[in-house]
Amino acid sequence: MEEQIAELAAQVAALQASAGVTNTMFAETYYYLTIPLMIIIHAGFLAYEMGASRMKNVLSSGVKNILAFAFMIPTFYFFGWWVYWAFPTGITLSAGAAGISGAEYASSIAFGWGESAQYMGPNIADQASGVFFGAFALFACTTASIMSGAVIERIQTVGFTILAIVLGSFAWVVAAAWGWHADGWMVTMFGLHDFGAAGLVHAVAGFFALGVLVNLGPRIGKFNADGTANHIGGHNMPLTVTGLMLIIVGFWGFLMACVIVPGEGWSWFAAKGATIYGTPITLSALAFNILMGIAGGIIGAWIYTKDPFWMMSGALAGIISVASGLDIYFPGLAFIIAFGAGVILQPCAVWLEKRGIDDAVGAVTVHGTIGLYGLIALGVFASGYPALQGEGVATVSLVGQIVGAIVFFLLGFVPGYVVSFILNAMGMLRTPEAAEKAGLDPTKVPAQAYPEGISTSPAASS
Repeated sequence: MEEQIAELAAQVAALQASAGVTNTMFAETYYYLTIPLMIIIHAGFLAYEMGASRMKNVLSSGVKNILAFAFMIPTFYFFGWWVYWAFPTGITLSAGAAGISGAEYASSIAFGWGESAQYMGPNIADQASGVFFGAFALFACTTASIMSGAVIERIQTVGFTILAIVLGSFAWVVAAAWGWHADGWMVTMFGLHDFGAAGLVHAVAGFFALGVLVNLGPRIGKFNADGTANHIGGHNMPLTVTGLMLIIVGFWGFLMACVIVPGEGWSWFAAKGATIYGTPITLSALAFNILMGIAGGIIGAWIYTKDPFWMMSGALAGIISVASGLDIYFPGLAFIIAFGAGVILQPCAVWLEKRGIDDAVGAVTVHGTIGLYGLIALGVFASGYPALQGEGVATVSLVGQIVGAIVFFLLGFVPGYVVSFILNAMGMLRTPEAAEKAGLDPTKVPAQAYPEGISTSPAASS
């Protein structure tokens, strides 16, 4: 009998070990797959912004997007990832994220050197850091690309790249440390909940873009002497709308990567699917609510505008508006919130334009304004919901969500304004007037977007 019990115990242990390996491999594969899905976001931004540019600026807009993506990877590796783990409790090194000391982890990966091999080298022991880093690095790329569309057709490439690094590898990462981390002070003190990063990614990036636009100024010919605005259309609306749809496809990967899946790579992996805060989430909830968000945003924008550009922008706004509460909302409520986002989208963009802001693609409104709308909507509809896993934890409240909205606005607008102000003073922000009038492609890019078959006369390219 004792031998049978011992044999049975050995079999159970073997099964448990096998299950642990399976869960770990699942977690690793899961995050690995979110990375190429999120790269589709950047294929979408590339098409979206090139289509929204005039023919004389198409390749310049594309170059800017490609560089934003490329520069985020090494800068996020060398210091962005460190910021997330170092500062959740404020501006001092934190202690502890469910079994991993924030100070210890942050110090060991500081700038990618020293003892970082245990977390970031080719023989990663925990089977999680590399793929989870990859997912976070793609979040950083997304923030830079959000800002990119607002400033097309008149920003200098080097100045833009500096701004992208500040946004993608610092500003939004501070927001994530404070509000997208189980030890984040806005979470533990105010019950902030932002599952899908409506505030800490979208609002931060949108209002960073606003800070830049204040100093960058409008495109030549955008505003008349009396302050009224002229429409400056892109050269290829079908490409723009297709790019927006690709962004929607990529956002399935973005939101997948917001889930903590079962695994043993890090000690804070959950036994079941969880949010970054440890609260429960399922992929079924995401499927229901993402689809309802897309549909609601499109229908709301269609009813108000009938414009395919705003309809597809409404799809993106719909997802953003429900992103904070994708883990909480019932599908019907997600549809209603997203519908409201679609309806208010163009009026908010027009309001901003009347204040002299030339946002070429509506990025400030789609990501910034709607990001804050989504944060506050969660405070209205999910008040009292636990913000963290455990007993006696902070709960979601309207006040907490408003605090988050204010902090995220400031974390975006202030660095965007200050850094662009400095770049402008140094002559590194705005393209010279003559180059802008002639077109950034013929003056800055050693290639032609349409070398034959399409008219490039002044009338066609103005």
